[in-house]
Amino acid sequence: MQIILKYFPELSDRQVKQFSELQALYEYWNSQINVISRKDISEIYKNHILHSLAIAKIICFKNGTKILDVGTGGGFPGIPLAILFPDVNFLLVDSIGKKIKVVKEISTCIGLKNIRYQKERVENINETFDFVVSRAVTNMTEFQKWVKGKFSKIHNNILKNGILYLKGGDLLDELKGIDHEQYEIADFFYEDFFHSKKVVYISY
Repeated sequence: MQIILKYFPELSDRQVKQFSELQALYEYWNSQINVISRKDISEIYKNHILHSLAIAKIICFKNGTKILDVGTGGGFPGIPLAILFPDVNFLLVDSIGKKIKVVKEISTCIGLKNIRYQKERVENINETFDFVVSRAVTNMTEFQKWVKGKFSKIHNNILKNGILYLKGGDLLDELKGIDHEQYEIADFFYEDFFHSKKVVYISY
């Protein structure tokens, strides 16, 4: 938890409580339904929660913003971002029901009011959003096909509506020919884990 406060020292007491409860909740649910690799669970604050919050170093979402988290798995990046932005509306989707069960149980336990969750393929979601977020669920060309038509035409944030995608490694070939901006997470978070990790932004 200290690593979250290191980079986000202005959290409210409620936010601190919500973040603090995540470790025990994920340890419990991960023992029932494996949503995080066993070796990662002890590093959940760095490898999953802080990693998710890298998006918040790129943009501070305005109140009322609508965000779709695609392939959320156990709730990343959606749950950490929903804690950080309590007046922003999140829909977390995954095609695997047991993962959505974990999202439901954890978000309910910590009292998140700004989150919805749905077991569904993203192609079947019939809504528009300001931003789509995700953590490396597929290559970008395929991902763009999945989320086509999911963006609102009204832009209310400092960045135009679009994709904010967490991914690591060399993305040169994958992003060739795709108009995008790329942010090095190591510019914000200084732990070695973030050395090759990036936030990719594509506007719509």
